[in-house]
Amino acid sequence: MSKLDSSSQRHGVNLNRGTFMPYLGLGTAKIKAEQTVQVFTAAIEAGYRHFDCASIYGNEKDVGVALRKITDSTVKREELFITSKLWNAHHHPDDVRPALLRTLQELQLDYLDLYLIHWPMGYVNSKDFLKEHQEGTVQHSDDHYTDTWRAMEALVEEGLVREIGLSNFNSKQILEVLAVAKIEPSVLQIESHPYFPQHELINFCKRHGIVVTAYSPLGSRESRSRKPDVPSLLEDSRVVTIAEKHNKTTAQVLIRFHIQRGVVVIPKSATPSRIRENSQVFHWQLTDDDMEVLGNFESTWRIIWYDRDKKHPYYPFHEPF
Repeated sequence: MSKLDSSSQRHGVNLNRGTFMPYLGLGTAKIKAEQTVQVFTAAIEAGYRHFDCASIYGNEKDVGVALRKITDSTVKREELFITSKLWNAHHHPDDVRPALLRTLQELQLDYLDLYLIHWPMGYVNSKDFLKEHQEGTVQHSDDHYTDTWRAMEALVEEGLVREIGLSNFNSKQILEVLAVAKIEPSVLQIESHPYFPQHELINFCKRHGIVVTAYSPLGSRESRSRKPDVPSLLEDSRVVTIAEKHNKTTAQVLIRFHIQRGVVVIPKSATPSRIRENSQVFHWQLTDDDMEVLGNFESTWRIIWYDRDKKHPYYPFHEPF
C-alpha cells in the first residue's frame, strides 16, 4: 500500500515499490523544441522535480536535451522523478521493451521512475505512429493490456523502470490487470478537475493502493477533444471566488484541490511565471467548505474523450468509472 508523506520537507507519496513521487509535476505535452530548456530551467528553479512525459508527445528528444543540461549543472538524476508512457502502437509484448529503450535513449536516461500504459486500446504497430496519430489513420489491434502488463513487469525486473502503472483505464480494466499482476500498478493517471472530479474511480484506486495522478487539472482549454459547450474552468465564478478569498490564482486553487485530496497533479505550462505560480501551493490550505464546493459542481464534463476509438473493444469510457 502507498503511504502519504505530509512532512513540510517532502510533499509527495511513497509508491508500492518505495519510490517517492512528488505531488506536483510538470506536464510536458505540447512544449515546443525551442522552449524546452527554458521551461525545464524555470521548473527546476521553482522547485519541480517531477516531469511527466510520453512518446506520443513527440518531444522526448528535446526533453532529453533539457534533462541532460539540468543534471549536468543543477540537480542529480536521483533527485528527479521522470514518468513516460507506452504508446498504443506498442502494446504487443514484443514491442514493449524496444519502445521503452527508444524513450530512454531520447530522454538520455538509464531508467524511468514510472512507466505507464498510456491507454488500454492497442493499435497496429507502425514506424510512423506519430504521423498516424496526428492524421487519425491508426488501425486497431486486439493486443490485450494484460499481456502488455506482463511485459511491463519484465522491465521492472530488468531494472529499467522503478514503478509501473496505467493511464485512462476504468475500474473493470484495472481489476483485470490486478488479477494477473505479479507487480501491481503503482499509479493510475486520469483526467480530473472540478468539472470531472472522478470521485468513484479515485476512491476505488485508494482501496487498491493505487496512487492517482490528475491530468488536465486546469481544464485543458486548448485540447482538440474539448466540446464547445464546456466552459472555462479557470474563469468559473466559484473558483474565482475561492481564489480571491485566499489571494491566490485560480490555477493555484485548482492544483491545491488535488493535493488536499491526496492526488498527484501535473499542470502544463510553458510560461516561466506561471510555472513559478503553479508551484506555490504547499504552505496554505483550502477550507473544508472550499473543498466541498470544488468537489461537488452540479454539472460534469469530461474533456478528453478520444472519440475516434469508441468502437475499440477496450475503449475505457463506456463504463461509469
